[in-house]
Amino acid sequence: MSTVRSSLSDENRDTTAKALQGALVDLIDLSLVGKQAHWNVYGKNFRSLHLQLDEIVLSARNAADLVAERAIAIGVSADGRAATVAESSSVPKIHDGTISDTEVVSLMIDAYTSVITNMRERIETTESADPVSQDLLIGITAELEKQSWMFQAELG
Repeated sequence: MSTVRSSLSDENRDTTAKALQGALVDLIDLSLVGKQAHWNVYGKNFRSLHLQLDEIVLSARNAADLVAERAIAIGVSADGRAATVAESSSVPKIHDGTISDTEVVSLMIDAYTSVITNMRERIETTESADPVSQDLLIGITAELEKQSWMFQAELG
């Protein structure tokens, strides 16, 4: 049991906790998919994608940390264990082995679309439950949408 007291009602805390936990696992998985693609990408756009993927990994990890710390601040635990992420992430899976640059771009667009869709639902869910957490989710979603746009622009 947490020793942190939240100013939220139990109902609002639980609603917010669910939204934050969902965001946490999606962001962790997004960073893992990005790193897997980073290691295994090949093709004529290798260098630029390799660097871009490192940027998105860092961004997703930083966002995950903010989300986890917000959960703790409202008196709930954050669960970023590998089994939890594998079980509950909405991020599309990446296959093992090498992956072409064009396939990476499509994969990342699909991953961002999934995460952003869920983040927008979490934004709605937390609107009245916890506007502070909602604000955090809005900021993270804005960055996710920027990264998604950058991948989409690569398709020409």
